[in-house]
Amino acid sequence: MTPPDSNTRTQILSIAKRLFIQQGYHGLAMRQISEALGVTKAALYYHFKDKEELFMAILESYLDEMEITMDGLLAAGGSRRVQVQQFVRSVLYQPAEERAIIRLGSQEISQVSPEARQAFNRVYQEKFIGKIEAILRAGIEAGEFRPMQPEVATHALLGIMYPYLYPSKEKDKGVPPETVEQIIRIFLEGVCR
Repeated sequence: MTPPDSNTRTQILSIAKRLFIQQGYHGLAMRQISEALGVTKAALYYHFKDKEELFMAILESYLDEMEITMDGLLAAGGSRRVQVQQFVRSVLYQPAEERAIIRLGSQEISQVSPEARQAFNRVYQEKFIGKIEAILRAGIEAGEFRPMQPEVATHALLGIMYPYLYPSKEKDKGVPPETVEQIIRIFLEGVCR
């Protein structure tokens, strides 16, 4: 058996990602993906055994990219404050379909099997959440941030960012820079005078 063509696999992931974002996990059938690609369902199943495997491949691909970004932030050094700023910018300046994968994963992961959910949660913690926590923990230990639980701070940061992970109904022009900077200020400095 010949190995699956990586260009075809990449194209499947791209089209399926857009469709999952638009329709959600249960709202999308493999038939719709194959029609959007202009291939038979059999050709689609040659690359992915089922919808769950395809969905998980989309999420894992994004987490691999985010791990590279996070590792780059950590390797660049500098203050933890700057690393938090760079993290927020790196996520919110992504194209709408990329930003939406974080939301897609958090909202739709309950639709997959417990085994897939457990595997995703492990990778999500290792490649994304754990890296944010590491930045915040290091900042707390260095006295750069006030004492707090890094896990709570991580969820607070992602909570502030969450509304901007939705692609808009209109053509997404991205999150305005002034909004990104305000999110950073709110997280790092709070809202009190």
